[in-house]
Amino acid sequence: MIATDTIRDTLMADLEDRALVRSFSYVNGRWVGSATGGTIEVTNPADGRIVAEVARLSDAEAVAAVDAADRSFQDWSHSLPQDRTRVLRRWFDLMIAHREDLARIMTIEQGKPLSEARGEIDYAAAFVEFYAEEAKRPNIEGVTSHLPDAEVELWREPVGVAALVTPWNFPCAMITRKAAAAIAAGCTVVVHPSEETPLSALALAELADRAGLPAGVFNVVTGRAPEIVGAWTSDARVRALSFTGSTEIGRLLYRQSADTVKRLVLELGGHAPFLVFADADLDLAVDEAIKAKFATTGQDCLGANRFLVERPVYAEFCRRFTERTAALTLGPGIEDPDLGPLMNARAIAKQEAHVADALERGARLTTGGKRAPLGDLFYEPTVLVDVPTDAAIFREETFGPVAAIAPFDAEDEAVRIANDTEYGLVAYLHTQDPRRIYRISRRLAFGMVAVNRTKVTGAPIPFGGMKQSGLGREGARHGLEAFTDIKYVCRNWG
Repeated sequence: MIATDTIRDTLMADLEDRALVRSFSYVNGRWVGSATGGTIEVTNPADGRIVAEVARLSDAEAVAAVDAADRSFQDWSHSLPQDRTRVLRRWFDLMIAHREDLARIMTIEQGKPLSEARGEIDYAAAFVEFYAEEAKRPNIEGVTSHLPDAEVELWREPVGVAALVTPWNFPCAMITRKAAAAIAAGCTVVVHPSEETPLSALALAELADRAGLPAGVFNVVTGRAPEIVGAWTSDARVRALSFTGSTEIGRLLYRQSADTVKRLVLELGGHAPFLVFADADLDLAVDEAIKAKFATTGQDCLGANRFLVERPVYAEFCRRFTERTAALTLGPGIEDPDLGPLMNARAIAKQEAHVADALERGARLTTGGKRAPLGDLFYEPTVLVDVPTDAAIFREETFGPVAAIAPFDAEDEAVRIANDTEYGLVAYLHTQDPRRIYRISRRLAFGMVAVNRTKVTGAPIPFGGMKQSGLGREGARHGLEAFTDIKYVCRNWG
């Protein structure tokens, strides 16, 4: 049943399928509330209004979800690959059929512009489609035997229950990127969505139920992260943990998972550099810089945070980039502007702190630089130029609509500044010199390098970073690795 009394009419008014809006957790194929009756309020960041209240489950109820996943693992791990393919394919088809409703739910609780939300649904569904196909690939690898009268095989087998902890900035795609891979591999999963954006996760659970995923294979547990995730990191039955979020929380989960020696996939902070050389196509570079900075209102681990521009084109790049930034529209996501609100008051405070620090250190403000008069969580798209490299915005991830630009004079200098960070997720490079493309792509200490473009992600590519941007890869066939163990079988034929 749907707890309609906890769902505000403003959210449901324009949905074609109101049953997608759920307020209970989804455990063992059933919709369950908290035994204590506790709830968490979900607000629309555009206006601060409460749009829903969802169940706040306890640590004991989080363990009950693991119980369900553990019980279902035996049957699911031994299911035929083609059966996994069929159910994942149905889930994909349902996501596409309900694309508009899923996008509207996301925009209401997360704030991103509606067109971006639609794009995320397509992105999220692509992972389900991709792993639906990967589920039926043969997984036995033959190896030339090193022993006489012996035959050697390597089998990939699912690890067991996987815990998936996902963020608020991509509340659908980060779930499907993890869950589709784990389920295709034969694992069962327990998902904890951000308490700020649980409705998207619960809508996915509703569609997974309709697709026919067996009870206990896909579970969504809403509540406070320390209670839910803490119960999972200490549970030895949870054999893998995949987390997307801040480096700080990633370190904490790393420590908490040590005693049970879990398989970890950590997709953490970004702080991406954006390098523009004098020979770059400047029109293209500015176009891509706008995308790299302001998508998801800057709240993206792939967002460009530090713009490094070679001095001969520095002034012109700053001028064009400032003009384009000043022309961006800002408003409630449901109205589909260029930028929406930020997620919470902490995000606003960080923008203000970074701008103030940069200005104190000698940077110049060319546009924006303050809150917008649209609501408490709106911040103007902002450009800072001549930013010194010791400014906080050059040392920390801003995660918002503030761009910091600085000049450089030599290739080595640009690479040194770009690599001078604990993060290593993605770097952006604009140049038309093929030799420089090769040199710098090799020298940049980042897991992904985008050359003369911004969009590089997708289901077929291994997403992930170096250094303290995380461990492991998501997407592609590599995304299955964290959810499988290799079993070595050596048979003696006598």
